[in-house]
Amino acid sequence: MAGVLVLTAAAGVPDAAAETVAGRVTRLAPSAIEIVLDAPLPAGFAVPGMDANVVPVDGRRKQLLIADMDSTIISVECIDELADFAGVKAEVAAITERAMRGELDFEAALDARVALVKGLPESALAECYAERVRLNPGARTLVRTMAALGAETALVSGGFTYFTARVATEAGFAHNQANTLLIEDGKLTGQAARPILGRAAKLTALEAMCKERAISVADAIAVGDGANDLDMVRAAGLGVAYHAKPALAAEADARLEHSDLTALLALQGIAASEWVTD
Repeated sequence: MAGVLVLTAAAGVPDAAAETVAGRVTRLAPSAIEIVLDAPLPAGFAVPGMDANVVPVDGRRKQLLIADMDSTIISVECIDELADFAGVKAEVAAITERAMRGELDFEAALDARVALVKGLPESALAECYAERVRLNPGARTLVRTMAALGAETALVSGGFTYFTARVATEAGFAHNQANTLLIEDGKLTGQAARPILGRAAKLTALEAMCKERAISVADAIAVGDGANDLDMVRAAGLGVAYHAKPALAAEADARLEHSDLTALLALQGIAASEWVTD
């Protein structure tokens, strides 16, 4: 069998989108259609305004969801928004962009950004979270649905525990890991605790959680947007690039540019009738 073509788009996928493809069509949700293909798609196949990804027929439903936080589960980069409270957002955001493109060493880039927010009052963390941090569309439905279906869920970030702990609770993740900002006398010291958790730590988390559950990495779905997510996205059974930088998009099994995060459910063949929504 040639695989399953999954068409997704946040704006909706019309029935007509499947008319040019030979295969068995199933409507998963207003935003998703899947087609069990009769033959491989032609090279360069695309549908304007939609994401078109082919996944294997077997082993689609995963037992572990592991996700990046910044610009993936949430819509912002927390360090950039925190820097705005210190008046250095442009400088910090420029470093973030280069780091996520894989142009800078992650640890050095993190140290440089954290140093620029030295002296910020601890209260800025709460202000930043309340004013700037929002879940991306479909995040809560994705996490809660997978948990309801028995999967483990983990939020892994090169960002900071202040934010991951709160985002994990809001979205429904069972686990979270990130770096810790050091605070003294109610102010940020400009340093993060060692060791710095970056690209390698995300892969380690994936492998450790699979070992704990006695499953293979093939049973995991990983999603991220930047070069820092490369190793875990490559290793997972289904690696997804979500509105991602080119370095990650080129390596992922599936790429999402027009869809919200419920597309990760569609990629697994999970229909809207099974989704856990608010």
